[in-house]
Amino acid sequence: MYHKIVLPVDLNEENSWNKALPTAVTLCRTFGASLHVVTVMPDFRMPLVGAYFPNGFAEKAHEALSEAQHKFIQEHVPEDIQVQSVIVDGSPWESIIKAAKKVEADLIVMASHNKRKFADYVLGPNAEHVVHHSKISVMIVR
Repeated sequence: MYHKIVLPVDLNEENSWNKALPTAVTLCRTFGASLHVVTVMPDFRMPLVGAYFPNGFAEKAHEALSEAQHKFIQEHVPEDIQVQSVIVDGSPWESIIKAAKKVEADLIVMASHNKRKFADYVLGPNAEHVVHHSKISVMIVR
């Protein structure tokens, strides 16, 4: 039923994956699907933002994030799961949807945070935006 499953992960926030990852792994094993771990990096290349960072900062940040994501995969994703590391820039919910489209995923499995931060009230929760704007199935794990 599912062939490619996207799992958005915030490497600094264990709540973004601690319940969603086991669910995604079970689904991968059940359907023989591949797992695509997506991490969103803020877009440092925007002129307004980029002016505050030294030259080459975005590339160094991308390298560091890539290393951290590979370490996460090595430590948390079982070896029998076919996994791909995906790093995208920009708004979290838009980037998750774009990454899912790019890898031609047919399911997004993601966590929903119960504790709302101030940014959630201003911008709206990422999970809610993904559910409303995604053209593929989205499973929210609480």
